[in-house]
Amino acid sequence: MTARARSEARRAEIVRAALEVIAERGYRGASLAAVAERVGLTQQGLLHHFPTKEALLVAVLQDRDRWDAMPAGRLRLDLLASLVEYNAMRPALIQTFSALLGESVTEGHPARAYFTERYVEVRAGMAGVLRAEYGDRLPSGLTPERAAPLLVAILDGLQYQWLLDPESVDMASAFRDFLTLLGESAD
Repeated sequence: MTARARSEARRAEIVRAALEVIAERGYRGASLAAVAERVGLTQQGLLHHFPTKEALLVAVLQDRDRWDAMPAGRLRLDLLASLVEYNAMRPALIQTFSALLGESVTEGHPARAYFTERYVEVRAGMAGVLRAEYGDRLPSGLTPERAAPLLVAILDGLQYQWLLDPESVDMASAFRDFLTLLGESAD
């Protein structure tokens, strides 16, 4: 294994450990020392790979987005239902994302700009999904751009409810019920 490959493997290990620590403690409660300890490094050794806690946070968020990446134009409403099912198999990742999202609404949080821009992109992507399915107007008369924030709210809201009470909230079924409300088949 080359030195570069070892460094990349170590960075990936650190990002996974950071994801776990953030899931357990939240971003503000997570420390570089705790992440370093989890991967058998000193804090100085971790700083060699990620010079700041904010740089590590951005790497965690970018990795999360890569896991969910779908080529532009390939996302459809029925594939969103599959994504909801997939997310139900990754509670730690969903918990971390949700915790970071919640924390990011505070002034000065290092992930605030990231999430703000991400939601601009997600809403635009959802508007594209809705436009591909319904054209310029949904059956309700809303434009895809007006309905997109509602679709995103359903997805995120279901995740929060599921995280709080997974025995009572079936994300996949609830999302399929929402698709039925839009006029989609529940199959």
